[in-house]
Amino acid sequence: MKTDEVMLMAYVDGELPPDQRHEVEEHIRASAEAAELVELLKASRVDYRGAFAAQKLPPVPDSLTQKIEAMARAHAAPAVNDNAVPSSAGGPVRSRMRSVPAWLAAACVAGAFCGGLFLRLGPLLDHGPSGSMAASNLSPWVQAATGYQKLYTRDTLAYVSETPETSSKTVDDIRREDGLALRIPDLHSAGLTFKTVQRLRFNNKPLVQIVYQPEKGEPVALCVMKDVKPDQAVAGQDVDSMQVVTWRQAELSYALIGKPDGVDLNALGKQISNREVEQLFSDSTSVVLPGSLAG
Repeated sequence: MKTDEVMLMAYVDGELPPDQRHEVEEHIRASAEAAELVELLKASRVDYRGAFAAQKLPPVPDSLTQKIEAMARAHAAPAVNDNAVPSSAGGPVRSRMRSVPAWLAAACVAGAFCGGLFLRLGPLLDHGPSGSMAASNLSPWVQAATGYQKLYTRDTLAYVSETPETSSKTVDDIRREDGLALRIPDLHSAGLTFKTVQRLRFNNKPLVQIVYQPEKGEPVALCVMKDVKPDQAVAGQDVDSMQVVTWRQAELSYALIGKPDGVDLNALGKQISNREVEQLFSDSTSVVLPGSLAG
């Protein structure tokens, strides 16, 4: 674990000596990025088990707990050799600030489902793309959305308690406040059931994530972002065990993201692009959800 992360965790836990604590506080006041990172660290310390135990909600799935713990172990593994490397703790705090670790991003995703947080993908997933993702020609927002989608499992969706009314309001907000002419495709014909629509942000711009659950396998997401570039045909590629299908249409960029588990995402992307599927919410935001939001 890097020195900067250890310092910030110690600050959040109240374990820093007065001089270092003062130094960190000065930097937090001067840096919105540092302040946000501290808030994320505080959020990651929430007792999610206790929160779920106090409510009539499904328990935290073991698979999600194990996934976050595995990411934390993998991230902390380099610390074994840290003692052999001269510490940079004496340098300025600003020089020791780094990106949010992947395990913390996963913990915050879990918290988002628990508490309905409005996530910003930039700070959460700015720890750098993998080698194959960096080598792809995906735009930065699609890379971020793909990294976010990799944290999803079927158990993750157990947190979702969405209703047609809440979905309708979210779509209203996206159309009115974010200025996106959003359509929610009905993908039942492809074996995908609508589960939730989320308002995210990337580089301080609206990014919409529509999540579907297949009969078997992991969730699939359709992500949408404003883009005034010319239209672009549907194209797919495999990135880090994920299939990513992208296209651009009517000043909106689309990314259909999921694991290739029995669903032809390339064909599905073309159907969505050609408007060969019905939409779940009409332009007047009346709810049209035949069988959606069901288990």
